[in-house]
Amino acid sequence: MTGKIFLKLIAGVFCLLLLALITVDYSASEVARDASIQNLIQQLAEKGRMTAISVGDPSTFSVERARAMAAAAGGRLTIVRADGKVLVDSEADAAGMENHRTPDRPELMQAFRGTVGWKIRHSATIGIDFLYVAVPSRDGAIRIAVPLSEIDRQANRVRGKILVSTALAFLPAIAIAALFSRWISGRFATIMSHAGELARGNFHARLTPGRSEFGQLGHTLNELSENLQKTVEQLQREHAELERVERVRKDFVINVSHELRTPLASIQGYTETLIDGALNDPTHNMRFLRIIRHNAERLARITEDLLTLSRIEQRRQKFEFEPHSVNGLLHEAIESIRPIAQKNDLRLELEEAPEDAEAWCDSEAVSQILSNLLDNAIKYTPAGGRITVGAHPAGEYMEIFVRDTGIGIPPEELPRLFERFYRVDKARSRELGGTGLGLSIVKHLVAAHNGSARVESHVGQGSTFFFTLPVDEPILGHPQLNPEFTAS
Repeated sequence: MTGKIFLKLIAGVFCLLLLALITVDYSASEVARDASIQNLIQQLAEKGRMTAISVGDPSTFSVERARAMAAAAGGRLTIVRADGKVLVDSEADAAGMENHRTPDRPELMQAFRGTVGWKIRHSATIGIDFLYVAVPSRDGAIRIAVPLSEIDRQANRVRGKILVSTALAFLPAIAIAALFSRWISGRFATIMSHAGELARGNFHARLTPGRSEFGQLGHTLNELSENLQKTVEQLQREHAELERVERVRKDFVINVSHELRTPLASIQGYTETLIDGALNDPTHNMRFLRIIRHNAERLARITEDLLTLSRIEQRRQKFEFEPHSVNGLLHEAIESIRPIAQKNDLRLELEEAPEDAEAWCDSEAVSQILSNLLDNAIKYTPAGGRITVGAHPAGEYMEIFVRDTGIGIPPEELPRLFERFYRVDKARSRELGGTGLGLSIVKHLVAAHNGSARVESHVGQGSTFFFTLPVDEPILGHPQLNPEFTAS
Protein backbone atom coordinates (compact mmCIF):
# COMPACT_ATOMS: atom_id res chain seq x y z
CA MET A 1 0.00 0.00 0.00
CA THR A 2 2.81 2.40 0.92
CA GLY A 3 4.56 1.67 -2.40
CA LYS A 4 1.45 2.45 -4.43
CA ILE A 5 0.88 5.73 -2.63
CA PHE A 6 4.55 6.64 -3.02
CA LEU A 7 4.50 5.88 -6.77
CA LYS A 8 1.34 7.95 -7.25
CA LEU A 9 2.78 10.89 -5.33
CA ILE A 10 6.16 10.79 -7.08
CA ALA A 11 4.39 10.43 -10.46
CA GLY A 12 2.28 13.47 -9.61
CA VAL A 13 5.38 15.46 -8.63
CA PHE A 14 7.19 14.34 -11.80
CA CYS A 15 4.24 15.43 -13.94
CA LEU A 16 4.22 18.83 -12.27
CA LEU A 17 7.97 19.22 -12.82
CA LEU A 18 7.62 18.08 -16.42
CA LEU A 19 4.87 20.60 -16.96
CA ALA A 20 7.07 23.27 -15.41
CA LEU A 21 9.96 22.21 -17.67
CA ILE A 22 7.74 22.40 -20.76
CA THR A 23 6.57 25.85 -19.69
CA VAL A 24 10.16 26.96 -19.15
CA ASP A 25 11.14 25.46 -22.52
CA TYR A 26 8.36 27.31 -24.31
CA SER A 27 9.13 30.59 -22.56
CA ALA A 28 12.86 30.15 -23.07
CA SER A 29 12.39 29.39 -26.76
CA GLU A 30 10.36 32.55 -27.28
CA VAL A 31 12.77 34.68 -25.27
CA ALA A 32 15.84 33.19 -26.96
CA ARG A 33 14.34 33.64 -30.44
CA ASP A 34 13.35 37.24 -29.75
CA ALA A 35 16.77 37.98 -28.32
CA SER A 36 18.50 36.35 -31.27
CA ILE A 37 16.37 38.31 -33.75
CA GLN A 38 17.08 41.63 -32.03
CA ASN A 39 20.76 40.85 -31.80
CA LEU A 40 20.90 39.80 -35.46
CA ILE A 41 19.00 42.92 -36.53
CA GLN A 42 21.61 45.08 -34.84
CA GLN A 43 24.44 43.11 -36.43
CA LEU A 44 22.92 43.24 -39.91
CA ALA A 45 22.16 46.96 -39.54
CA GLU A 46 25.82 47.60 -38.71
CA LYS A 47 26.95 45.49 -41.66
CA GLY A 48 24.49 47.29 -43.93
CA ARG A 49 25.81 50.71 -42.91
CA MET A 50 29.39 49.56 -43.52
CA THR A 51 28.34 48.20 -46.94
CA ALA A 52 26.62 51.49 -47.79
CA ILE A 53 29.82 53.36 -47.06
CA SER A 54 31.94 51.01 -49.18
CA VAL A 55 29.53 50.79 -52.13
CA GLY A 56 29.96 54.33 -53.39
CA ASP A 57 28.02 54.66 -56.68
CA PRO A 58 25.49 51.76 -56.73
CA SER A 59 25.11 51.96 -60.51
CA THR A 60 28.76 50.92 -60.95
CA PHE A 61 28.65 48.16 -58.25
CA SER A 62 29.28 44.73 -59.78
CA VAL A 63 27.50 41.51 -58.97
CA GLU A 64 30.78 39.75 -58.15
CA ARG A 65 31.63 42.38 -55.57
CA ALA A 66 28.11 42.15 -54.20
CA ARG A 67 28.47 38.41 -53.79
CA ALA A 68 31.83 38.86 -52.06
CA MET A 69 30.38 41.38 -49.61
CA ALA A 70 27.27 39.18 -49.07
CA ALA A 71 29.53 36.26 -48.20
CA ALA A 72 31.40 38.48 -45.77
CA ALA A 73 28.12 39.66 -44.22
CA GLY A 74 26.83 36.07 -44.03
CA GLY A 75 23.63 36.73 -45.94
CA ARG A 76 22.01 37.91 -49.14
CA LEU A 77 22.81 41.45 -50.29
CA THR A 78 20.37 43.57 -52.32
CA ILE A 79 20.93 47.18 -53.45
CA VAL A 80 17.71 49.03 -54.32
CA ARG A 81 17.34 52.46 -55.80
CA ALA A 82 14.97 54.98 -54.22
CA ASP A 83 12.35 54.37 -56.94
CA GLY A 84 12.29 50.63 -56.13
CA LYS A 85 14.44 49.36 -58.97
CA VAL A 86 16.82 46.56 -57.88
CA LEU A 87 20.33 47.49 -58.94
CA VAL A 88 22.31 44.51 -57.60
CA ASP A 89 21.37 41.22 -55.90
CA SER A 90 23.92 38.67 -54.70
CA GLU A 91 21.74 35.67 -55.46
CA ALA A 92 19.41 36.65 -58.32
CA ASP A 93 19.44 38.55 -61.60
CA ALA A 94 18.52 42.11 -60.74
CA ALA A 95 17.20 42.80 -64.22
CA GLY A 96 14.52 40.20 -63.84
CA MET A 97 13.40 41.25 -60.35
CA GLU A 98 10.19 43.23 -59.76
CA ASN A 99 10.07 46.75 -58.37
CA HIS A 100 10.70 46.65 -54.60
CA ARG A 101 9.01 49.91 -53.65
CA THR A 102 5.87 48.13 -52.53
CA PRO A 103 3.92 47.94 -49.22
CA ASP A 104 4.70 44.24 -48.87
CA ARG A 105 8.37 45.15 -48.31
CA PRO A 106 8.01 47.43 -45.26
CA GLU A 107 11.72 47.17 -44.37
CA LEU A 108 12.63 48.99 -47.62
CA MET A 109 9.85 51.57 -47.20
CA GLN A 110 11.26 52.30 -43.75
CA ALA A 111 14.85 52.59 -45.11
CA PHE A 112 13.67 54.93 -47.92
CA ARG A 113 12.37 57.20 -45.13
CA GLY A 114 15.85 57.31 -43.57
CA THR A 115 15.61 54.75 -40.69
CA VAL A 116 16.53 51.10 -40.21
CA GLY A 117 13.73 48.74 -41.13
CA TRP A 118 13.30 44.98 -40.69
CA LYS A 119 10.79 42.26 -41.45
CA ILE A 120 10.56 38.45 -41.35
CA ARG A 121 8.75 36.90 -44.31
CA HIS A 122 8.88 34.24 -46.96
CA SER A 123 11.10 35.03 -49.95
CA ALA A 124 9.24 34.54 -53.26
CA THR A 125 12.55 34.53 -55.13
CA ILE A 126 14.48 31.99 -52.99
CA GLY A 127 11.48 30.18 -51.45
CA ILE A 128 12.53 30.20 -47.75
CA ASP A 129 11.86 32.44 -44.71
CA PHE A 130 14.30 35.31 -44.24
CA LEU A 131 15.00 38.14 -41.86
CA TYR A 132 15.29 41.27 -43.97
CA VAL A 133 17.17 44.30 -42.56
CA ALA A 134 17.39 47.47 -44.67
CA VAL A 135 19.44 50.61 -44.00
CA PRO A 136 19.39 53.94 -45.89
CA SER A 137 22.11 54.53 -48.52
CA ARG A 138 22.86 57.15 -51.15
CA ASP A 139 19.83 57.38 -53.43
CA GLY A 140 18.21 54.23 -52.08
CA ALA A 141 18.69 51.41 -49.59
CA ILE A 142 20.87 48.44 -48.92
CA ARG A 143 19.18 45.30 -47.67
CA ILE A 144 20.80 42.25 -46.09
CA ALA A 145 18.78 39.08 -45.62
CA VAL A 146 19.67 35.99 -43.62
CA PRO A 147 17.65 32.76 -43.46
CA LEU A 148 15.71 32.08 -40.24
CA SER A 149 17.64 28.85 -39.86
CA GLU A 150 20.49 30.93 -38.50
CA ILE A 151 18.18 32.53 -35.95
CA ASP A 152 16.86 29.11 -34.98
CA ARG A 153 20.39 27.80 -34.47
CA GLN A 154 21.22 30.67 -32.14
CA ALA A 155 17.90 30.33 -30.31
CA ASN A 156 18.37 26.56 -29.92
CA ARG A 157 21.80 27.06 -28.40
CA VAL A 158 20.36 29.46 -25.80
CA ARG A 159 17.35 27.21 -25.28
CA GLY A 160 19.56 24.15 -24.74
CA LYS A 161 21.60 25.94 -22.10
CA ILE A 162 18.45 27.08 -20.28
CA LEU A 163 16.92 23.59 -20.38
CA VAL A 164 20.09 21.96 -19.04
CA SER A 165 20.32 24.52 -16.23
CA THR A 166 16.64 24.08 -15.38
CA ALA A 167 16.87 20.28 -15.42
CA LEU A 168 19.90 20.38 -13.11
CA ALA A 169 18.00 22.73 -10.81
CA PHE A 170 15.07 20.25 -10.71
CA LEU A 171 17.24 17.35 -9.53
CA PRO A 172 17.37 18.50 -5.86
CA ALA A 173 13.65 19.25 -6.09
CA ILE A 174 12.98 15.71 -7.29
CA ALA A 175 15.08 14.26 -4.45
CA ILE A 176 13.28 16.40 -1.87
CA ALA A 177 9.93 15.51 -3.44
CA ALA A 178 10.81 11.81 -3.26
CA LEU A 179 11.64 12.07 0.45
CA PHE A 180 8.51 14.10 1.10
CA SER A 181 6.40 11.63 -0.92
CA ARG A 182 7.86 8.74 1.06
CA TRP A 183 6.95 10.47 4.32
CA ILE A 184 3.45 11.38 3.15
CA SER A 185 2.82 7.89 1.75
CA GLY A 186 3.88 6.40 5.07
CA ARG A 187 1.47 8.64 6.98
CA PHE A 188 -1.32 7.96 4.49
CA ALA A 189 -0.72 4.22 4.74
CA THR A 190 -0.90 4.40 8.54
CA ILE A 191 -4.14 6.39 8.43
CA MET A 192 -5.66 4.04 5.83
CA SER A 193 -4.66 1.04 7.92
CA HIS A 194 -6.29 2.67 10.95
CA ALA A 195 -9.44 3.37 8.93
CA GLY A 196 -9.45 -0.29 7.87
CA GLU A 197 -9.29 -1.35 11.52
CA LEU A 198 -12.26 0.91 12.29
CA ALA A 199 -14.16 -0.55 9.33
CA ARG A 200 -13.54 -4.03 10.72
CA GLY A 201 -14.95 -2.96 14.08
CA ASN A 202 -11.67 -2.62 15.98
CA PHE A 203 -12.44 0.63 17.78
CA HIS A 204 -9.58 0.08 20.24
CA ALA A 205 -7.02 0.91 17.52
CA ARG A 206 -5.18 4.20 18.06
CA LEU A 207 -2.81 6.40 16.03
CA THR A 208 0.30 8.06 17.43
CA PRO A 209 -0.53 11.79 17.27
CA GLY A 210 2.04 14.38 16.19
CA ARG A 211 2.29 18.12 15.69
CA SER A 212 1.79 18.22 11.92
CA GLU A 213 -1.53 18.27 10.09
CA PHE A 214 -1.32 14.48 9.94
CA GLY A 215 -0.87 14.47 13.70
CA GLN A 216 -3.99 16.58 14.11
CA LEU A 217 -5.83 14.20 11.76
CA GLY A 218 -4.57 11.29 13.85
CA HIS A 219 -5.81 13.00 17.02
CA THR A 220 -9.21 13.52 15.39
CA LEU A 221 -9.36 9.88 14.27
CA ASN A 222 -8.44 8.78 17.80
CA GLU A 223 -11.31 10.84 19.16
CA LEU A 224 -13.57 9.26 16.54
CA SER A 225 -12.38 5.79 17.60
CA GLU A 226 -13.08 6.58 21.25
CA ASN A 227 -16.53 7.95 20.45
CA LEU A 228 -17.35 4.95 18.26
CA GLN A 229 -16.09 2.61 20.94
CA LYS A 230 -18.23 4.31 23.59
CA THR A 231 -21.24 4.31 21.25
CA VAL A 232 -20.84 0.63 20.41
CA GLU A 233 -20.36 -0.29 24.06
CA GLN A 234 -23.42 1.74 24.99
CA LEU A 235 -25.45 0.10 22.22
CA GLN A 236 -24.25 -3.32 23.37
CA ARG A 237 -25.26 -2.51 26.92
CA GLU A 238 -28.60 -1.20 25.76
CA HIS A 239 -29.10 -4.27 23.60
CA ALA A 240 -28.25 -6.54 26.52
CA GLU A 241 -30.58 -4.53 28.74
CA LEU A 242 -33.37 -4.75 26.18
CA GLU A 243 -32.87 -8.49 25.95
CA ARG A 244 -32.94 -8.72 29.74
CA VAL A 245 -36.06 -6.58 29.96
CA GLU A 246 -37.74 -8.63 27.24
CA ARG A 247 -36.77 -11.81 29.05
CA VAL A 248 -38.11 -10.43 32.34
CA ARG A 249 -41.28 -9.28 30.60
CA LYS A 250 -41.89 -12.73 29.16
CA ASP A 251 -41.14 -14.33 32.52
CA PHE A 252 -43.49 -11.85 34.16
CA VAL A 253 -46.33 -12.68 31.77
CA ILE A 254 -45.74 -16.39 32.28
CA ASN A 255 -45.55 -15.98 36.06
CA VAL A 256 -48.65 -13.82 36.25
CA SER A 257 -50.54 -16.28 34.08
CA HIS A 258 -49.38 -19.16 36.26
CA GLU A 259 -50.12 -17.40 39.53
CA LEU A 260 -53.61 -16.43 38.41
CA ARG A 261 -54.43 -19.69 36.69
CA THR A 262 -54.22 -21.83 39.85
CA PRO A 263 -56.67 -19.89 42.06
CA LEU A 264 -58.97 -19.17 39.12
CA ALA A 265 -59.06 -22.84 38.20
CA SER A 266 -59.80 -23.72 41.81
CA ILE A 267 -62.58 -21.14 42.04
CA GLN A 268 -64.08 -22.27 38.74
CA GLY A 269 -63.87 -25.95 39.63
CA TYR A 270 -65.47 -25.66 43.07
CA THR A 271 -68.09 -23.22 41.80
CA GLU A 272 -69.15 -25.69 39.09
CA THR A 273 -69.23 -28.44 41.69
CA LEU A 274 -71.55 -26.39 43.87
CA ILE A 275 -73.78 -25.56 40.89
CA ASP A 276 -73.96 -29.23 39.93
CA GLY A 277 -75.53 -30.08 43.30
CA ALA A 278 -72.88 -29.87 45.97
CA LEU A 279 -74.46 -26.63 47.20
CA ASN A 280 -77.14 -28.72 48.91
CA ASP A 281 -74.59 -31.13 50.38
CA PRO A 282 -74.17 -30.08 54.04
CA THR A 283 -71.08 -32.26 54.30
CA HIS A 284 -68.97 -30.44 51.67
CA ASN A 285 -70.63 -27.14 50.67
CA MET A 286 -69.09 -25.01 53.43
CA ARG A 287 -65.63 -26.52 52.83
CA PHE A 288 -65.91 -25.73 49.11
CA LEU A 289 -67.00 -22.16 49.87
CA ARG A 290 -64.04 -21.67 52.22
CA ILE A 291 -61.69 -22.89 49.49
CA ILE A 292 -63.28 -20.46 47.01
CA ARG A 293 -62.91 -17.60 49.50
CA HIS A 294 -59.27 -18.54 50.17
CA ASN A 295 -58.43 -18.44 46.45
CA ALA A 296 -60.37 -15.21 45.95
CA GLU A 297 -58.35 -13.63 48.78
CA ARG A 298 -55.18 -14.87 47.12
CA LEU A 299 -56.21 -13.27 43.82
CA ALA A 300 -56.97 -10.05 45.66
CA ARG A 301 -53.50 -10.05 47.29
CA ILE A 302 -51.77 -10.69 43.94
CA THR A 303 -53.80 -7.94 42.27
CA GLU A 304 -53.08 -5.46 45.07
CA ASP A 305 -49.34 -6.21 44.98
CA LEU A 306 -49.27 -5.83 41.19
CA LEU A 307 -51.08 -2.50 41.44
CA THR A 308 -48.59 -1.35 44.09
CA LEU A 309 -45.64 -2.22 41.84
CA SER A 310 -47.31 -0.50 38.90
CA ARG A 311 -47.93 2.70 40.88
CA ILE A 312 -44.30 2.82 42.02
CA GLU A 313 -42.87 2.17 38.55
CA GLN A 314 -45.12 4.74 36.88
CA ARG A 315 -44.42 7.25 39.69
CA ARG A 316 -48.08 7.45 40.59
CA GLN A 317 -47.36 6.34 44.14
CA LYS A 318 -47.52 9.48 46.28
CA PHE A 319 -44.79 9.74 48.90
CA GLU A 320 -44.67 12.22 51.77
CA PHE A 321 -41.01 12.53 52.69
CA GLU A 322 -40.32 13.87 56.15
CA PRO A 323 -37.73 13.29 58.89
CA HIS A 324 -38.78 10.36 61.08
CA SER A 325 -37.28 8.79 64.17
CA VAL A 326 -35.70 5.51 63.14
CA ASN A 327 -36.40 3.84 66.48
CA GLY A 328 -40.03 4.98 66.27
CA LEU A 329 -40.42 3.31 62.87
CA LEU A 330 -38.87 0.08 64.20
CA HIS A 331 -41.11 0.05 67.31
CA GLU A 332 -44.26 0.49 65.22
CA ALA A 333 -43.26 -2.35 62.88
CA ILE A 334 -42.53 -4.76 65.74
CA GLU A 335 -45.74 -3.98 67.61
CA SER A 336 -47.83 -4.48 64.48
CA ILE A 337 -46.38 -7.95 63.91
CA ARG A 338 -46.08 -9.08 67.54
CA PRO A 339 -49.45 -10.95 67.77
CA ILE A 340 -48.56 -13.09 64.75
CA ALA A 341 -45.07 -13.75 66.11
CA GLN A 342 -46.47 -14.87 69.49
CA LYS A 343 -48.95 -17.12 67.72
CA ASN A 344 -46.03 -18.81 65.88
CA ASP A 345 -43.94 -19.04 69.09
CA LEU A 346 -41.29 -16.60 67.79
CA ARG A 347 -39.30 -14.12 69.88
CA LEU A 348 -39.00 -10.50 68.64
CA GLU A 349 -35.94 -8.42 69.53
CA LEU A 350 -34.99 -4.79 68.81
CA GLU A 351 -31.48 -3.41 68.36
CA GLU A 352 -32.10 0.28 68.60
CA ALA A 353 -30.26 2.93 66.61
CA PRO A 354 -28.79 6.00 68.37
CA GLU A 355 -31.54 7.85 70.21
CA ASP A 356 -31.55 10.89 67.92
CA ALA A 357 -31.22 8.87 64.67
CA GLU A 358 -33.59 10.07 61.94
CA ALA A 359 -34.28 9.12 58.32
CA TRP A 360 -35.80 11.23 55.53
CA CYS A 361 -38.55 8.94 54.28
CA ASP A 362 -42.21 8.18 53.81
CA SER A 363 -43.35 6.44 56.98
CA GLU A 364 -46.11 4.43 55.25
CA ALA A 365 -43.66 3.11 52.66
CA VAL A 366 -41.10 2.16 55.34
CA SER A 367 -43.86 0.47 57.32
CA GLN A 368 -44.76 -1.60 54.23
CA ILE A 369 -41.08 -2.50 53.68
CA LEU A 370 -40.66 -3.69 57.27
CA SER A 371 -44.02 -5.46 57.22
CA ASN A 372 -43.06 -7.47 54.12
CA LEU A 373 -39.65 -8.38 55.52
CA LEU A 374 -41.07 -9.36 58.92
CA ASP A 375 -43.85 -11.35 57.26
CA ASN A 376 -41.23 -13.35 55.31
CA ALA A 377 -39.15 -13.86 58.44
CA ILE A 378 -42.16 -15.25 60.33
CA LYS A 379 -43.12 -17.58 57.46
CA TYR A 380 -39.66 -19.12 57.13
CA THR A 381 -38.59 -19.26 60.81
CA PRO A 382 -39.56 -22.42 62.74
CA ALA A 383 -41.28 -22.18 66.14
CA GLY A 384 -38.93 -21.20 68.93
CA GLY A 385 -36.83 -19.05 66.61
CA ARG A 386 -35.82 -15.41 66.94
CA ILE A 387 -36.42 -12.35 64.74
CA THR A 388 -34.32 -9.23 65.28
CA VAL A 389 -35.02 -5.76 63.90
CA GLY A 390 -32.38 -3.04 64.17
CA ALA A 391 -30.60 -0.10 62.58
CA HIS A 392 -27.21 1.62 62.60
CA PRO A 393 -25.66 4.66 60.86
CA ALA A 394 -23.92 4.02 57.54
CA GLY A 395 -22.37 7.31 56.45
CA GLU A 396 -25.08 9.56 55.05
CA TYR A 397 -27.60 6.74 55.32
CA MET A 398 -29.25 4.67 58.03
CA GLU A 399 -29.05 0.94 57.41
CA ILE A 400 -32.02 -1.01 58.73
CA PHE A 401 -32.05 -4.80 58.97
CA VAL A 402 -34.38 -7.71 59.71
CA ARG A 403 -32.59 -10.86 60.89
CA ASP A 404 -34.12 -14.28 61.48
CA THR A 405 -32.95 -17.73 62.56
CA GLY A 406 -34.97 -19.48 59.87
CA ILE A 407 -34.18 -22.04 57.18
CA GLY A 408 -31.89 -19.76 55.18
CA ILE A 409 -31.47 -19.36 51.41
CA PRO A 410 -29.07 -21.27 49.11
CA PRO A 411 -26.30 -19.03 47.67
CA GLU A 412 -27.34 -19.68 44.06
CA GLU A 413 -30.81 -18.31 44.79
CA LEU A 414 -29.69 -14.99 46.27
CA PRO A 415 -29.14 -13.01 42.98
CA ARG A 416 -32.75 -13.55 41.87
CA LEU A 417 -34.41 -13.18 45.24
CA PHE A 418 -35.86 -9.70 44.56
CA GLU A 419 -37.40 -10.66 41.19
CA ARG A 420 -41.17 -10.73 40.79
CA PHE A 421 -42.79 -14.08 41.51
CA TYR A 422 -39.43 -15.64 42.28
CA ARG A 423 -39.68 -18.15 45.14
CA VAL A 424 -36.98 -20.35 46.62
CA ASP A 425 -39.55 -22.93 47.76
CA LYS A 426 -42.57 -22.40 45.51
CA ALA A 427 -44.85 -24.97 47.13
CA ARG A 428 -44.14 -23.73 50.67
CA SER A 429 -44.58 -20.08 49.60
CA ARG A 430 -48.02 -20.69 48.10
CA GLU A 431 -49.02 -22.81 51.08
CA LEU A 432 -48.14 -19.90 53.37
CA GLY A 433 -50.13 -17.46 51.25
CA GLY A 434 -47.24 -15.63 49.62
CA THR A 435 -47.72 -13.88 46.26
CA GLY A 436 -44.04 -13.87 45.28
CA LEU A 437 -44.12 -10.06 44.97
CA GLY A 438 -43.25 -8.97 48.49
CA LEU A 439 -39.48 -8.64 48.07
CA SER A 440 -39.91 -6.99 44.66
CA ILE A 441 -42.13 -4.37 46.31
CA VAL A 442 -39.48 -3.93 49.01
CA LYS A 443 -36.79 -3.27 46.39
CA HIS A 444 -38.95 -0.76 44.48
CA LEU A 445 -39.95 1.16 47.63
CA VAL A 446 -36.33 1.32 48.80
CA ALA A 447 -35.26 2.51 45.35
CA ALA A 448 -37.91 5.25 45.52
CA HIS A 449 -36.03 6.50 48.62
CA ASN A 450 -32.70 6.43 46.69
CA GLY A 451 -31.64 3.57 48.91
CA SER A 452 -30.46 0.03 48.26
CA ALA A 453 -31.50 -3.43 49.43
CA ARG A 454 -29.44 -6.58 49.93
CA VAL A 455 -29.54 -9.93 51.67
CA GLU A 456 -27.11 -12.19 53.51
CA SER A 457 -28.05 -15.76 54.24
CA HIS A 458 -26.72 -19.19 55.21
CA VAL A 459 -28.75 -22.36 54.81
CA GLY A 460 -29.95 -23.62 58.18
CA GLN A 461 -28.71 -20.52 60.03
CA GLY A 462 -31.10 -17.81 58.89
CA SER A 463 -31.18 -14.70 56.74
CA THR A 464 -30.61 -10.96 57.17
CA PHE A 465 -32.25 -8.42 54.88
CA PHE A 466 -30.73 -4.91 54.78
CA PHE A 467 -32.01 -1.67 53.27
CA THR A 468 -30.82 1.93 53.51
CA LEU A 469 -32.64 5.24 53.95
CA PRO A 470 -31.08 8.72 53.54
CA VAL A 471 -30.48 10.74 56.68
CA ASP A 472 -31.05 14.21 55.24
CA GLU A 473 -33.28 15.71 52.56
CA PRO A 474 -30.53 17.01 50.20
CA ILE A 475 -29.25 13.48 49.66
CA LEU A 476 -32.65 12.37 48.50
CA GLY A 477 -33.32 15.37 46.26
CA HIS A 478 -35.97 14.42 43.75
CA PRO A 479 -36.65 10.72 44.28
CA GLN A 480 -36.68 8.66 41.13
CA LEU A 481 -36.48 4.98 40.37
CA ASN A 482 -33.20 3.49 39.38
CA PRO A 483 -33.79 2.10 35.83
CA GLU A 484 -32.54 -1.31 36.93
CA PHE A 485 -35.56 -1.67 39.20
CA THR A 486 -38.20 -1.06 36.60
CA ALA A 487 -37.73 -4.36 34.79
CA SER A 488 -37.86 -6.85 37.65
